[in-house]
Amino acid sequence: MGIFDFFKKEKSSEEKEQLNKGLEKTKSSLFGKISKALVGRNSVDDEFLDELEEILITSDVGVDTTLTIIQRLEKRVASDKYIGATELNNLLKDEITKLMSENKKEDLNSEAKPYVIMVVGVNGVGKTTTIGKLANLYNKAGKKVLLGAGDTFRAAAVDQLTIWSDRVNVPIVSKGMNADPAAVAFDTVKKGVEDNVDLILLDTAGRLHNKVNLMNELSKIKRVMGKVIPDAPHEVLLVLDASTGQNAFEQAKQFTAATEVSALALTKLDGTARGGVVLGISDQFKIPVKYIGIGEGIDDIQHFEPTEFVDSLFSN
Repeated sequence: MGIFDFFKKEKSSEEKEQLNKGLEKTKSSLFGKISKALVGRNSVDDEFLDELEEILITSDVGVDTTLTIIQRLEKRVASDKYIGATELNNLLKDEITKLMSENKKEDLNSEAKPYVIMVVGVNGVGKTTTIGKLANLYNKAGKKVLLGAGDTFRAAAVDQLTIWSDRVNVPIVSKGMNADPAAVAFDTVKKGVEDNVDLILLDTAGRLHNKVNLMNELSKIKRVMGKVIPDAPHEVLLVLDASTGQNAFEQAKQFTAATEVSALALTKLDGTARGGVVLGISDQFKIPVKYIGIGEGIDDIQHFEPTEFVDSLFSN
């Protein structure tokens, strides 16, 4: 049984309501504008496509992804018949869902134990908080979790993760500030094997000194973990702040150039109308969004499901 199997069940009504609430600002902005653009239309003409393009770009979906959506819409319009705004709305929803689903990938090493996730991202995006929330999510699902305090360059990072460790009742490996991050990684993975844990969440430094130094540091961390578990880390999770819009794209560019990012976590979706960035980043980098942060509470993080996400955005 894989570590992520519990995600396969349908979300509860409480989780769906939590998702709807967390996406309210994006829904009222992005898809509210789209709904207004659709009013009274029974065909997709150039005027509507121009308006849709402007709405998507100004909502941080990104130029390339916006053009992809519009091209798909035009292709469907050429072959399908429509009788009103509801059908057009459903068509747009269908194309966006397909676009999001294309980048969803199965976890190839989900049977690995311990499953090692190396978490990367710049300071301030909610990286350490995301680790704490994920530890709580998996702990509540009955998984045995271990944290590694590998962000040893920032004064508050080790202390912050230790607080989360206590809060969610999950053990942590820490050597304090200014310790060698690779040594922390090695000891964390070693302890994870010895204690037969299910999941290891390793925090890493968020500073982007420059691309070369970042690459060297992350490569070193991966290399020493591989001495204990040859295929570790099984996942490199990049945490991005959705509220930064296009800046999140730039961060994704830098980190995907520095290391092999295999999954994304988008935070702070509840506090922004820029949720369209989820569509653009997933499409442009061909990396699946795996988690979304939709609130400040300890339980306000969810496993990302494209269909549920788009359904929520298009719901009344």
